[in-house]
Amino acid sequence: MTTRIEKDSMGEMQVPEQALYGASTQRAVLNFPISGQPMPPAFIHGLGLVKWACASANEELGRLSKEKADHIREAADEVFQGKLDQHFPVDVFQTGSGTSSNMNVNEVISNRVCEKLGKPIGSKDPIHPNDDCNMGQSSNDIIPTTLHVAVAVALKNDLLPALRQLHGSLAKKSEEFADVVKIGRTHLMDATPLTLGQEFSGYAAQVRKGIARVEKGIEALSELAIGGTAVGTGINCHPEFAGKVSRLLTERTGIAFREADNHFEAQGGRDDSVEVAGYLSTIAASLTKIANDIRLLGSGPRSGIGEIALPSTQPGSSIMPGKVNPVMSEMLVQASIYVQGMSQVVAVSGRDGHFELNVTIPLIGKALLDSITILSNGSRTFAERCVEGIEANRDQCDQLVKRSLMLVTALNPYIGYDNAARVAKKAFAENKTLREVILEEQLLDEATLDKALDPMDMIRPKA
Repeated sequence: MTTRIEKDSMGEMQVPEQALYGASTQRAVLNFPISGQPMPPAFIHGLGLVKWACASANEELGRLSKEKADHIREAADEVFQGKLDQHFPVDVFQTGSGTSSNMNVNEVISNRVCEKLGKPIGSKDPIHPNDDCNMGQSSNDIIPTTLHVAVAVALKNDLLPALRQLHGSLAKKSEEFADVVKIGRTHLMDATPLTLGQEFSGYAAQVRKGIARVEKGIEALSELAIGGTAVGTGINCHPEFAGKVSRLLTERTGIAFREADNHFEAQGGRDDSVEVAGYLSTIAASLTKIANDIRLLGSGPRSGIGEIALPSTQPGSSIMPGKVNPVMSEMLVQASIYVQGMSQVVAVSGRDGHFELNVTIPLIGKALLDSITILSNGSRTFAERCVEGIEANRDQCDQLVKRSLMLVTALNPYIGYDNAARVAKKAFAENKTLREVILEEQLLDEATLDKALDPMDMIRPKA
């Protein structure tokens, strides 16, 4: 690999010839050969967007010339759009403030401007990575700001649409199955009837509440640390800088960002991230419940519950011909397990703030952004490849209702709890239906019994 020489405050470094980053980034590459996983692209894109806003704010404040601001904005926008992703190699497990990633983007912007103007890469002319790209900023406020911006944008643009799609699919099935009466189950045992549509309405409601949780998460992230610089005091930062950056980010993203009420909390604590991780974990719990119910309801096809038929997506066995498995539910459960694990990573990381700075921000960023990606893709795929193709096995639902002993609950007002319990036990022991036992013992006449055991009355009980 051919290299060039670049310099930073510690001296000279050999940098790959084609790389747009400089000496500080190369030191980080050598210092942190840990996971081979660079920071998530969404985080880098967010960092580009924040640098774009910072350059514009500094121009508005008269601290940066229009020419320099234009150069920074153009290169930062390329970072935001993902056009320079290959130039961000710094490992997730780096300095906990994310300083290496901040300098990575500063150097890439500076050198991209040099490249465009035909000047030597590394000359820092006309854009200096620290003096110009990092003007009015510190890694200690810019990286927490980027964390909030990148995660909030991912929640808005990725997870919200995916959950809305899943909610729509489940709500549609709830309407489609509104007239399918089936047996309910509590403790995995037979209970009183409901409709398949009512059951699916519960799933749709869980996802609807998940959507509301995502919206709360976006609100929790709307406070930005920008303007606090090194320790929250705002040294070297214009007092109007943070407000202008927040306004510019709001205009660009449609998210109502604002300067943090307290910069010491905004840099020393990561409670907002822990809150968002909790919302993601709750959504994962909801999706797990839905996925598990659906695969159990579709179990069989002949020896299970079999009240619904799941779409066949792929062969289920390398040895059993014709076997088809509930792979979409299995996928979503695994995705949810991963997200709940990442939520715990964020919770533990959130505790690791010492004095004026939390030093686990790159890990928090990866955990949250990975979780959002996985939940988004999992929800969308589950909606398209599973929920939309589910069909009701109406005959099976009807047969299981007729055979269930828990219809006896509706007889309590007619024959009393003790008699009803005795009838249910006798019917089970003698392999008879409730109807047969009631009529044999002449506890009710046939017309009254028909009325009492009508499942449609049980799914819409009268006051």
